[in-house]
Amino acid sequence: MVEEKRTLDDLKDLAAPSVAEEVIPAEPELDDLGRAYATGKRKNAIARVWVKRGSGKIVVNGRDQNTYFARPVLRMLLNQPFEKSERKDQFDVHCTVTGGGLSGQAGAVRHGISRALIKFEPPLRGVLKKGGFLTRDSRVVERKKYGKPKARRSFQFSKR
Repeated sequence: MVEEKRTLDDLKDLAAPSVAEEVIPAEPELDDLGRAYATGKRKNAIARVWVKRGSGKIVVNGRDQNTYFARPVLRMLLNQPFEKSERKDQFDVHCTVTGGGLSGQAGAVRHGISRALIKFEPPLRGVLKKGGFLTRDSRVVERKKYGKPKARRSFQFSKR
């Protein structure tokens, strides 16, 4: 058998096409009403979020964000994705939240808003990803173990 010597020019044809050529700009995923939908989760809370162009109004379970999330820290959480992407007061948000407490619900709504913004404007993905808004916070309450009063708490030890 005679082995042929190949040069780099011969192997250039075998190389896979570059990634830059294959990238197709992402299209916005909108429904008939011009809204983007996403689901956000945090602890045991699940938020269904719809985002559309508007004046910055956020409605949670049929109530204004100021009445549903009375603490300023929770309202600040909801606005973080808009501030990071410089889209403050440009989108209206309508969401329904179930499960968990107020803190978990606020985190779920923030996660849902971030995901819905990406479906509305795909180029925002890099900014929101860098800010850490797309990562689902997977921390949940540890389960109670048998023979213990709580998850890790033990009964008081008695030597005698």
